Amino acid sequence: MLWVEKYRPDSFDKIRGQTEVIGHIRNFADGKNIPHMIFFGPHGNGKSCAMECLAKAVYGDDAFITNVTVIPAGTLFRQGKTWLEKEGGFKHLYKPDESLIANFKHIVKWYASMKPFNAEFKIIVFEDAGELTFDAQAALRRTMEKYSKTCRFILIARQQTAIIPPIASRCLPLFFAPLSSSEIVAQLTEILEKEGITEDKVDSGTVELIAKVSKGDLRKAIMFLEAFVANGDTDIIDLTNSEVSAIAYALFATMRKKDLKKSCEIAEMIMLEYGLSGRELIAELKNTAKREYNDETLTIILSDTDFSLCTAQNEYLQINAMIARIITEVFDRE
Repeated sequence: MLWVEKYRPDSFDKIRGQTEVIGHIRNFADGKNIPHMIFFGPHGNGKSCAMECLAKAVYGDDAFITNVTVIPAGTLFRQGKTWLEKEGGFKHLYKPDESLIANFKHIVKWYASMKPFNAEFKIIVFEDAGELTFDAQAALRRTMEKYSKTCRFILIARQQTAIIPPIASRCLPLFFAPLSSSEIVAQLTEILEKEGITEDKVDSGTVELIAKVSKGDLRKAIMFLEAFVANGDTDIIDLTNSEVSAIAYALFATMRKKDLKKSCEIAEMIMLEYGLSGRELIAELKNTAKREYNDETLTIILSDTDFSLCTAQNEYLQINAMIARIITEVFDRE
């Protein structure tokens, strides 16, 4: 399991650096009632974790999955109807003869109209809500008005200004600030202690440097730390040139350890969380391979997979097959 998932906060007390805003959310949870809300702020500072903790506190660990629907707006509007066709949670509602915006309206209305399970209301969450088009937000406003008694909406976005005024005026805005370097250092140090990693492998100076270059993004800092631990001679500055590049580097490090399961998890996370297609992932891997490896077989495998993805029906299957080939044909020889 990736460290960003292994050490993901599962309670309000574990969310760092957001004392004031978590205090407000905890009060709503204690009262078992919440308004429509906008969680906004930079990446990697606890917005999604706070939403999950709120839902568990309101509904309990067993019922929160039933009463909470998460719609990844960024993925939906980047990949469109192709994503709806194969996404398990939504493909049963997908109408191939209708437009993307018509499908969006139908899906939101269907989930909003569902009766809550042992609760007064249910929650619909829009991740990357800033990616919602104007038409989508206009449609959402009408749904919010119609179902406000039995459904609450939480929009998660980087900037509040990405949400149109008619929706923003109906929501309580809660700002999640970038984390301080001291908060990030404290979390990274705790992770190292739990992983049994000593000072001689990752010293305090390295931890402080990672905290500084992550610029308030705890998720990014944890990814950088795991990548550094996977290959201790890594130059942190080079590693932090790009977040996706850093994860691609971590993917190679994991493949070098011949850990097929974890390598596949990292590749899937890159594609899902950052909205990359299989071919875009290959492009990132090619850049990393050029910098770090000089292997003809590796180049051939990446090129073969790139070609296969031109006609592939399942990108994840092709990427997993590529990872298995790299481990077997490149790193098994070392």
